[in-house]
Amino acid sequence: MELPGNITFTGMTWHPDIQNTSVVVIVPALNERISIRKVLESLLQLPVSVIVVDDHSQPALYPVIEGLPVHYLYHRTNMGQGAALQTGMEYARKINPDIIITFDADGQHCVEDIQPLIMPIIKQEADIVLGSRFLPDSPTQLSASRKVVLQLARYINFLFSGLLLSDAHNGLRALGRKAWEKINISENRMAHASEILFEIRKHHLKFAEVPVHIHYTDYSKEKGQSATDGIKILFDLILHKMFR
Repeated sequence: MELPGNITFTGMTWHPDIQNTSVVVIVPALNERISIRKVLESLLQLPVSVIVVDDHSQPALYPVIEGLPVHYLYHRTNMGQGAALQTGMEYARKINPDIIITFDADGQHCVEDIQPLIMPIIKQEADIVLGSRFLPDSPTQLSASRKVVLQLARYINFLFSGLLLSDAHNGLRALGRKAWEKINISENRMAHASEILFEIRKHHLKFAEVPVHIHYTDYSKEKGQSATDGIKILFDLILHKMFR
């Protein structure tokens, strides 16, 4: 199902250096009835096209976002966040934008971070830009246990991908044309975040990290990854390394 793509912008405008840059934002969503409309309304303040990939929410999210000028895609079975991004990427390629952004639906990400996220691509300093909670200018507050888990994940990612980032799994990222033409996601679930790093190295893409603001709420924390999810991701990474 698809909603009209003509968007009336109600708020922020691009920095002059970004004028005439076409941007598509992919928002994978599963049962995000509480947050999804507010997230989309914030994104629609910018001159972007928005693709919502509903990964078989029950009930479907369409009635919640009806009337918003976004593209709405629905999975008939639950396939995972990685698969939702695959669907969104395939659809976005038909739009043929300059930049594709991935943006979570749970309200953690800030729309104000989008412009600094894409600037390294505009300046041709990077092919892909990854958001980070751990760079000096990021004010994100994390619990001590969460920091330990994410720091451990950094080194696990480094072991498998050869890329040592400051943030292991951050869903806010921007892909320039060279990146989105080459990166292929095949991991259906959360291991897709590490798979993107494999693709960066495989295709010799230039990458950068920028500080981003992550807004944690009780709701978003409840939707976050558990320790069990982390074990599943590690298992998926091992299989990826062995057989691909």
